[in-house]
Amino acid sequence: MGSKSFGNLLDLASGDFLDIPHTPRSLPRVMTVPGIISDGYGISSDHSDVISLPCRERKIIVANFLPLNCKKDSETGRWIFSLDNDSTLLHLKDGFPPETEVIYVGSLKTDVDLSEQDEVSQTLFEEFSCVPTFLPQDVHKKFYLGFCKQQLWPLFHYMLPMCPDHGERFDRSLWQAYVSANKIFADKVMGAINLEEDSIWIHDYHLMLLPTFLRRRFHRVKLGFFLHSPFPSSEIYRTLPVREELLRGLLNCDLIGFHTFDYARHFLSCCCRMLGLEYESKRGHIALDYLGRTVFLKILPIGIQMGRLESVLNLPATSEKLKEIREKYQGKKVILGVDDMDIFKGLSLKMLAFEHLLQQYPSMLGKTVLIQIVNPARGSGKDVQEAKKETYCAVDRINERYGSPGYEPVVLIDRPVPRFEKSAYYAMAECCIVNAVRDGMNLVPYKYTVCRQGTPEMDKSMGLSDHSPRTSALVLSEFIGCSPSLSGAIRVNPWDVDAVADSMYSALTMSDSEKQLRHKKHYQYISTHDVAYWSRSFTQDLERACRDHYSKRCWSVGWGLGFRLIALSPNFRRLSIEQTVSAYRRSSKRAIFLDYDGTLVPETSIVKEPSADVISALKTLCSDPNNTVFVVSGRGKVSLSEWLAPCENLGIAAEHGYFTRWNQSCDWETSGFCNDFEWKKIVEPIMRLYTETTDGSTIEAKESALVWHHQDADRDFGSCQAKELLNHLESVLVNEPVVVHRGHQIVEVKPQGVSKGLVTGKVLSRMLGEGNAPDFVVCIGDDRSDEEMFESITTTLSAQPSSEIFACTVGRKPSKAKYFLDEVSDVVKLLQGLANTSSSPKPSYPSHLRVSFESVV
Repeated sequence: MGSKSFGNLLDLASGDFLDIPHTPRSLPRVMTVPGIISDGYGISSDHSDVISLPCRERKIIVANFLPLNCKKDSETGRWIFSLDNDSTLLHLKDGFPPETEVIYVGSLKTDVDLSEQDEVSQTLFEEFSCVPTFLPQDVHKKFYLGFCKQQLWPLFHYMLPMCPDHGERFDRSLWQAYVSANKIFADKVMGAINLEEDSIWIHDYHLMLLPTFLRRRFHRVKLGFFLHSPFPSSEIYRTLPVREELLRGLLNCDLIGFHTFDYARHFLSCCCRMLGLEYESKRGHIALDYLGRTVFLKILPIGIQMGRLESVLNLPATSEKLKEIREKYQGKKVILGVDDMDIFKGLSLKMLAFEHLLQQYPSMLGKTVLIQIVNPARGSGKDVQEAKKETYCAVDRINERYGSPGYEPVVLIDRPVPRFEKSAYYAMAECCIVNAVRDGMNLVPYKYTVCRQGTPEMDKSMGLSDHSPRTSALVLSEFIGCSPSLSGAIRVNPWDVDAVADSMYSALTMSDSEKQLRHKKHYQYISTHDVAYWSRSFTQDLERACRDHYSKRCWSVGWGLGFRLIALSPNFRRLSIEQTVSAYRRSSKRAIFLDYDGTLVPETSIVKEPSADVISALKTLCSDPNNTVFVVSGRGKVSLSEWLAPCENLGIAAEHGYFTRWNQSCDWETSGFCNDFEWKKIVEPIMRLYTETTDGSTIEAKESALVWHHQDADRDFGSCQAKELLNHLESVLVNEPVVVHRGHQIVEVKPQGVSKGLVTGKVLSRMLGEGNAPDFVVCIGDDRSDEEMFESITTTLSAQPSSEIFACTVGRKPSKAKYFLDEVSDVVKLLQGLANTSSSPKPSYPSHLRVSFESVV
């Protein structure tokens, strides 16, 4: 049953649900592909006389909020806007070529009256290249404070609403507001696109549906997405009722970015378990094959804007503040923490660890101070209030127990702290601790390291030498995104309070020489992997991911949020039953090759016997003396003989062609490639071992092959075991006359040379040798092994230009076939159409083919 969130949510989001008006398209459209002017809805029409003019490269950056500061003058009533130089989004352009045009799309951090929105939009676009998305207040509240902050944010940080007191349960009205908001963003982005060649870079979990809306309108637009939060494991993510809609939204991008491999691995696991997708590494890049499109993954943590931070360090106010706090804490070792006030930053755990430090190491008492700067909470709610209360209680307890006149062990700064003051605290702290229990990235350690490095101008104002040794010490939670990048940090489990206390002690008592080495390593990485490097690297990979956009044809599939884009070869098209029947009627000699599972019988069907319609059509087709009809399958000969018994003149190739029978009056013949099956004594114990250790896996023993199936096993574990089994078998069978093949949820060992392509090639070669070249060939299959038939037919009949070949795969997917049919029912309709046209119902079998199959070999 489909999810309730599918259906007509596109219409819902565009205004029907919350009375949202369609967003006007304020920016002119120029062209969608070179030489083709597009109308307002992205539907192109051919104009041969249109000349494509050169234009600047354009990048559209989309995020929840614009990189702007805004306020309204109380006297004049006019809006005052300025760039937010602290915004990372603003500095993405540092990694773009200078001539690149950059447009920002997002919301303002304050409400603008409806009557002022047009004027504000014009001002922001002309002065700042910003396109504001004005969300109605009720939509914004449900979208941002509701679905984003109460449902996605906790879930992505591994917090499940086990009971009403701990998190909000899924609320479909909040989800509908999320859809509506993403649709409004999509309208604004589509109004900003000039060319389908434009690059669009979407940021964070607020806009995970935006790629679906954009890809539906623009099939070849360059779409990148970067997730700045963690991505949870599949066990957590799969609890979300709208899990598939969000996954498919991301998969409509060309490139998806994550801070760490752990986040990417969890995303891949979700795609594997919930959508049945497989991934591989292509020349160092992780890629998912999604309906003919290749979706690449990028793993690169974000950096900081070095110039901005260094300019703050050079301010006189920073140096003055640094002198002040150095004098205040002279003779004491300062540990610094800078965190938002929320439940995931581990503030209370940090206080417990510091309390344990003072308790376990009395020598630290009176000489060590923890300065904790608390940034304003980004969300609101009971959880934030509880975290704040718990933190304050812990601070009061520690100061009361271990404090003394003139000594306060914990200094809690819970107010907006200016950037220069925060930089001064960074610069003077001997140790910085980030103890979050879960965080997407966290750039505090980066800023701390840069501030400890200082600048020449700052050194001069502080009376320091340029060659003064630089030291720093980091204690980092292993659950934050920046931890893998800073290999010189002391990594801790924030839940292990004793270990965190010991790590803080180690950081404070570490020798200066070791601190210098660790600091140098960190600073070198941070200074070379800044935000410009991150931006440049991502956009370069996005260009690489989009290279094949114009080499494939695209089809839209699915309604609402179930929309998918299928990209296939330009020559790949649906097989017309009428045209095929017409070609059949004109022909005099015909060859028909059919796969079994997934072609004549649905792959998912529990009943594997063919239907009465299939039997009737096959019986009629193979009774025509002008026809040569074969069922070519990987199944065993006993099953196929039993199921296809009514078709007396039907040829059967079992076990991928190892056994062949031309009709029921003929004996089964072998391919002659391998009659020694001693290798089974090696393979069977190995497969049995993997079956015992992989719950849900089975072994299928054929006469010529052994197959290990893992379709009923855990997807991730089964796939992992299949790879290991493949390598294991290949290593032990290197001198045996067999091949080890990995197919769809199977690992198969079979004799060398045996393939479905061998069957089609030899049947067609025999017909050519007898002077009965077929002028009509139909070959239909659905999986990888059938690709061998398609290739063999093309190769064998390459010298027969008069032959009409209809190589067809079942399902729209990349294939060597030129045609496709959507499902098994379409195959049955085709066979019925051919059978009704067959000229001779009298049962007979072509005499020219009554020969031993071994003579063909």
